[in-house]
Order: sequence, then structure tokens, then C-alpha cells
Amino acid sequence: MKTANIQTLLEQALAHHQQGQFELAEALYLQVLKVHANQFDALQLLGTLARQRGDAETAVSSLQQAIAVNPQQAIAHINLGAALQDLGRSQEAVASYDRALLLKPDYAMAWNNRGNALRSLGQLEQALASYDQALQITPAYPEALLNRGLLLQGLAEHESALPDFDDALALRKNYTEALFARAVSLQYLHAHEEALQDYDHLLQLHPAHSEAWCNRGMLLQKMQQYEAALYSIDQALAYKADFAKAHQQRGHCLRLLQRNGEAIDAYQNALAHGANAEQIHYALAALGTGDTPATAPPGYVAELFDQYADHFDHHLLDVLGYTVPDLLAAAIERHRSTGTCHSLDLGCGTGLCAPLLRQYSSRLVGVDLSEKMLAKARQTGLYDSLHCADIASFLLIATTAEYDLVIAADVFVYIGDLQQVFTGVNRVLRDGGLFAFSAEAGDNPDFSLRPSHRYAHATAYLQDLAQQHGFTIVETSQEFARRDHGEDIAIHIMLLQKI
Repeated sequence: MKTANIQTLLEQALAHHQQGQFELAEALYLQVLKVHANQFDALQLLGTLARQRGDAETAVSSLQQAIAVNPQQAIAHINLGAALQDLGRSQEAVASYDRALLLKPDYAMAWNNRGNALRSLGQLEQALASYDQALQITPAYPEALLNRGLLLQGLAEHESALPDFDDALALRKNYTEALFARAVSLQYLHAHEEALQDYDHLLQLHPAHSEAWCNRGMLLQKMQQYEAALYSIDQALAYKADFAKAHQQRGHCLRLLQRNGEAIDAYQNALAHGANAEQIHYALAALGTGDTPATAPPGYVAELFDQYADHFDHHLLDVLGYTVPDLLAAAIERHRSTGTCHSLDLGCGTGLCAPLLRQYSSRLVGVDLSEKMLAKARQTGLYDSLHCADIASFLLIATTAEYDLVIAADVFVYIGDLQQVFTGVNRVLRDGGLFAFSAEAGDNPDFSLRPSHRYAHATAYLQDLAQQHGFTIVETSQEFARRDHGEDIAIHIMLLQKI
């Protein structure tokens, strides 16, 4: 077959390819290769077509053959990198993009794709540099703007991510991926109304976007619009019946509507579809189904407070009327010795107790499960050291220091069985040292897990623990220290001293 005829076949194949007529295009590419087995364009385009059809293995094989024929074509290296990434071979993908960039340093697509591969490898600084390079070459590059924003979003830098999403949408008005990403960041920033508008806009464009429906439902839960939230989550499940996250959120929503029987069914559906078993069993136990776990799942607590970190102080102080740190500090002040002390803040969160403790603490240490809460605590500059750890493990194993004061403000609502905590506090507290804590007041003989997903403790249980672990009760009172859905929540304020 003459070269002119091969070129004609390639042009015909490419036309079919561009129109999505993959079978016709493939037949023509193969016809070319029967005549000319090493025809670069046919091999390269056949590999591209295979990837578009979801056959990444065949794509890699064809593209490697094309590169063997002509290794000087940057496009083949880029397409090979994309196919390798589809297969999860991200390190090899980076190498392919690097080869493309050696051939063509100003290839914006290669820089963008390289950023994606590096991001999947967790090499975030290098990924960000790759996106920046792509945007320096081609500033009006919506995909690179989106990807850069997604990287920042993954780092919880939502305010920094928003301009990238805005710029991407300015270039491509109905860019659904950017619209979704923007809504997610707005949701994390508690810009509820604006996030809701973005989800609604997205769902007009893409009504079957189950993730958007689910997130919209979660947002409406935060806005305490529970019936509307349930409708949204049901829409998510109508489009994706096996969506474990939506089943779990449906359970949360029904629980908030006090439709506990239906909530139990929803949680069991979530479990059947692969939701986190530990978290689902915890949710079911809070509704009286199954055994009560000794503590809340650490992953649940870390995730809860990671999401809560940016607005934690405002929500507790301004919305819930939270007074626990002040109540504990007042009890400590009435009984502490003069002079300074070494203090340990268990479940320190963003550091609400720190200003009260710092004034008489020569050393102040904080412990919490949430990295993002600890980042906020670090910004206060009031702690000498901060540790991301489970408090029982920290007390029993991780620390060798001794303290004069240990405080736990609103921490035991996530720990039912306090035996290990009391053992650990006894271990690290000097003789005569003070242990100040709050606990939600309960009526059960020891502890119970409430539908709010918070533990409550009986007075007698706390008194018995104190006696068992070598503490004397210096002061105890029952207070109303916060409000939850319009209800005053009774808590114990207790101050113990190590004998």
C-alpha cells in the first residue's frame, strides 16, 4: 500500500475516532498496521483509543510499541504516562512525563499530568510545582487550575483552593468537576448558602451526581433542615443504590429526626454496602442495638474534629454556650497550691483551656487525636509541646513525664470505660497532684452511649473509679454547661487529688 493510501486511512480512522466511532477507527488503524507494522501514528492512536475504552493494559502495550518506533514524540510519552497512571503505576507515569518534558519543556499538559501522578504518590510540594509550571506556560488552563485547587483542598487549604476553582469556572462556565470541588470547599468553610447554590447548579447540569446529592444532604443536616436533607440523601441512593456513605448519612439524618427504627435500618444497609464497620456498630450501639463499645472509634473522633477544627471555638462558645473550661479552671483555682506546675491538657482540641492553664503552668502539654485541632492549638503559642495520640495510650505508654495537674474538658463524652484513663492519670500524676475533668451526667449504673453519640457517666461510677485508683474527691458539682438542640445538658465537674 502506498504512503498516500496509508495517510488517507489514518485520516479516515482519526475522523471516526474523534466522533467516538471507536470500532470503525480501530479497524482502520489495524488495517494500516497489517501493511506497515511499525507505523507510529497508528500504534500511538490505537493506544490512545484503547485507554479511552478503559483498556489501559492494551494502551500501554501499543504506546510502548509506538515509542520503540519513534522515541522522539512527546505526545506518546504523555499518553503512556496517562495509561500507566490508570493502572496505578504512578512512579512509572512520572518517568514518562519527565521524558516528554525533556523533548518538549513547554508542554503544559505534561506538567499538569505529572502533577496528578505526583499527587497520587503523596509528593504534594512537587505536584504543586508541576501545576504552577503548567499554569505559567498556559494560564488559561482549566484542568490545571482544578487540579491545583484539589491539591490545596486535600491539604484543607480551602480558602486558597477557591480562587483556582473560580478561575477554572470563569474559563469553562459549566465545568461540573470544578463546581463540585468549589461546593466542597465552601461547605468546609461553613459558607452554607453559597455551597448549597453550587450543589443546586451542579445538579441542574448533572442530575445523577450522587456524590453531590449526598454532600448536599450533609450540608442541610448542618443547617438543621433534616427533612430536606433526607430527601437529598434519598436522591443520592436513587442514583447509586450501593452508596455506603449515603446509607450512613441517611442513618444520621433519621436519628436527628428521632426516627430511630428507620435509622437502625439505614445503618445496617450502610454496613451491608461496605461502610466502616467500627463506626456503624458505634452508631447502632448509640441507638440501643448491639453491645456498647468501651470508647468511640478513634477514626470517628479524629474525622469529626478534623472537620470541626476551623469553627470549633465559635460553635462551642457562641452557639452551644460552652462553659466547661471556665468551670474546671474555677475549681482548680480554689484548690491548687501556690506557685507554678507542670500541666497536661488531655483532648486539648484547639486550646480553649490553654489561656486558663498557662498563667500558672511552667510547662503545658496538650494531647489530641485530631491533627487539625492540634494545628489550631499550635497557633495559640501557649503549649510547650503537643502530641497527636489516643489519650489512654499516651498516659500509659508514650509519656515518661510527671505532672502536677491533669485536665480533661469535655473529653470523656467519647470514652465510656474510663478505667485505662484513670490508671494512666495515676501513673503520670505526682502525689498531691490534681485531676480535673468533666463528664456528661448519666442515669445508668456506670456509663451509657446516648443517641447523640456521646457517653454519659453516673456519679457513683466516677466515685468508684476515684477510690480504686488512689484519688480523693476534692470537689464535685453538677452543672448545665452546654446546650444541644435546644436542651440543657447536665455535666459533672470533678476535681480529684492523688493521695
